[in-house]
Amino acid sequence: MSKPSVAGSESAAGSRHLQRAVGFWGLMFISLGSIIGSGWLLGALTTAVIAGPASLVSWVLASTMLAVLALAHAELGATYPIAGGTARFPFFAFGPLVGFTAGWMSWLRSVLISPIEVEATLSYMDRIGWFHDWVRVLHPNGTLTTAGLVIGTFLMLVFTLINILGVRLMSGINSVTAVVKTAVPLLTVVVLMSLAFHGSNFTAGGGFAPHGAHGVFAALPAGVVFALLGFEQAIQLAGEARDPQRDISRAVIVAMAVGTALYLLLQVAFIAALNPDAVAGGWANPVGAGNFGPYATLATAVGAGWLATILYVDAVISPAGTGLVYMAGAARLSYAMGRERVLPRVLTQVGRSRVPVVSTLLAFVVGELAFLPFPSWQALVGLVTSAAAVMYAFAPVALHALRVRDGDRNRPYRLPAGRVMAPAGFVFANLIFYWSGYEADWKLGIAALLGFVVLALTRRGIPAAERSGLRAKSALWVWPWLGGMVLIGHLGRYGGTEVLPEWWDLVVVIVFSLAVHYTAVRLAMPPEAVDAAVQHEEEGESVPPPPASAR
Repeated sequence: MSKPSVAGSESAAGSRHLQRAVGFWGLMFISLGSIIGSGWLLGALTTAVIAGPASLVSWVLASTMLAVLALAHAELGATYPIAGGTARFPFFAFGPLVGFTAGWMSWLRSVLISPIEVEATLSYMDRIGWFHDWVRVLHPNGTLTTAGLVIGTFLMLVFTLINILGVRLMSGINSVTAVVKTAVPLLTVVVLMSLAFHGSNFTAGGGFAPHGAHGVFAALPAGVVFALLGFEQAIQLAGEARDPQRDISRAVIVAMAVGTALYLLLQVAFIAALNPDAVAGGWANPVGAGNFGPYATLATAVGAGWLATILYVDAVISPAGTGLVYMAGAARLSYAMGRERVLPRVLTQVGRSRVPVVSTLLAFVVGELAFLPFPSWQALVGLVTSAAAVMYAFAPVALHALRVRDGDRNRPYRLPAGRVMAPAGFVFANLIFYWSGYEADWKLGIAALLGFVVLALTRRGIPAAERSGLRAKSALWVWPWLGGMVLIGHLGRYGGTEVLPEWWDLVVVIVFSLAVHYTAVRLAMPPEAVDAAVQHEEEGESVPPPPASAR
């Protein structure tokens, strides 16, 4: 007999809980609005400098790899539709210790996105002549001035206020901004391609791939993967979806498809619109040294100054809309870990507007701190991409383990060829982690260690009789995996010592990943423990949506 889906047995009893109030379009725009952020404004230039015209291959490669990971998330989100899913799917399969590790990496990555998007907004605005002259927000080295910190803090406060007022308001505002964020890039593609299309640029400056395969792979963490991140945000808010079994998977798949197509078109338009003389000798400065608004610069160069004005306005809307959604996602992740008792219970407090207020305030505070040690957009992208790779890696291995241990549960959407695609997804995530570079990888390792200090302090505050077992046996694979990947990064060709020969480094990553994946699946919790964990976590989390007549 098939087990019921998670949402099907949720109770409305108890005090304040999350409320299921978001439909398909709201969920889809939450994911799409997360995908289309500062990445479209800045990603094409960064990747073209690194890979030249072969940056198109980088986009195709990244979208293929992330599509597999998105489909794995789609199955998990539809099967276990509760808040902060990326933290809770591994928890269901492997217990609290693995759940915390996944949740901590997910939360770190999500909580840093809002300040990154604010940084992108300020960096773009600083290219506007009158704004640069009257309100200097950046020092020459890219760090924020006092005025920049004040404006950045104001934007973070706006994100916080909208999130606290309720998920329905946040979803509505995001849906409007997501439409604008999609329309402006499409308009940019049409205008640039119709006014300037230089086909010779695709073989200029050293040929199609001036830096070879290394350039293609190096471009992935420099902006390509970062731009495509965000499809999982609908899953983070699944505890507030009206019909999660029907809508979650569709929202993730549609958002990923639209975002991928848009980014490919933008890269083609960017390369084709460049002045051929600017790239004849190479791709180091395709739009001129110091330009941080590539599409606006190109629009002005081809005689579409009006489009440049629209782009400067969108430079505020696109990153701000993404920052708004990621603050919501970060709050749901810390809320989920609070429910699992691996972070303080106070993070589960839900306000009158049925949102996790304390978790939202925590996201604001940590986001503010991120302005200080990481003062520029570029400084954060590598670290966030590395953290996202770890976060995404937990999904396919958890999916495989849950199919084995919890296979009778109703799955409204199933990943095709799951036995092949799940390990492939784990390999893809580890390759992205490796390409992020050793500098980002070892820093993320330090962040993981810091997380376990937080876990230890949290558990010390819980009475011994109330502490659940950590399921250490089911977590035996995690540290060898993370430690092994950092070691491979140290020996590799992306910021490491280059001990591993070219191409053989990728073979090492693939073989190591497959060994870890199948070991992890064998170490998953027994079926009865998985079922108990699922039932315990979903009890009383959400209240059902009001009747149709009341909406």
